[in-house]
Amino acid sequence: MIIGGLQKFSLLDYPDHISAIIFTQGCNFRCQFCYNPMLVWPEKAGEIKYKSSSRGEGEKEHTSVNEDGLFRFLETRIGKLQAVVITGGEPTLHKDLPEFIKKIKDLGFKVKLDTNGTNPEMLQNLIEKKLIDYIAMDLKAPEEKYELVVGAKIDFKKIEKSVKIIKDSKLPYEFRTTVVPDLINKEDINKMGEVIKDADKWYLQKFQSDIDLVNQDFQGKESFTDKDMEEMSEIGKKYVKLCEIR
Repeated sequence: MIIGGLQKFSLLDYPDHISAIIFTQGCNFRCQFCYNPMLVWPEKAGEIKYKSSSRGEGEKEHTSVNEDGLFRFLETRIGKLQAVVITGGEPTLHKDLPEFIKKIKDLGFKVKLDTNGTNPEMLQNLIEKKLIDYIAMDLKAPEEKYELVVGAKIDFKKIEKSVKIIKDSKLPYEFRTTVVPDLINKEDINKMGEVIKDADKWYLQKFQSDIDLVNQDFQGKESFTDKDMEEMSEIGKKYVKLCEIR
């Protein structure tokens, strides 16, 4: 596994669990608003601090670590941490992800996977092998805007397939969308709601521009107002069981 960084402690990233966060290196998206450019652009590794996750803990110190060092660390946290969050980048790009997660599970930790949903085959494999305990999938945009938002060619049918796999998994899960002015509007929330209709949880995340981003033109850009976000959340509630703002 190519590891981009390790955050040793989080109270927010795995609901109701104390966790560590592993950042895998590399992503097949180039989302304009991405908070973790060092994981997208390997040549920037070591230059940029990155967000711990989408859950609002802000900028966190991270540790560079190889796989052996990671597992030595995890062994010292048995009985202290409850879970490990695997995020990125995009973890499902790595063919050795199942073996990597099994080693974590063998230490007794629960595992939460963050994914962009572009590899439904890997997702299904992990679920069937009971290697993950919680799934968070980023839904970036409605179909017609996806490539604009993620900066890459995509097969939207794979996104839809991943959504179905997650909803049918019987695992706790969430969908989440970072809402960026000029990229996403209220009508888009309706369209995305149709994609994940009847899902358990959907979190609308307020865009933050006070950190290095993949598209630096977005740095300093104002986010939607609280009122705007509340209105979008009300739209989302028409489609899913719970829609909240982060």
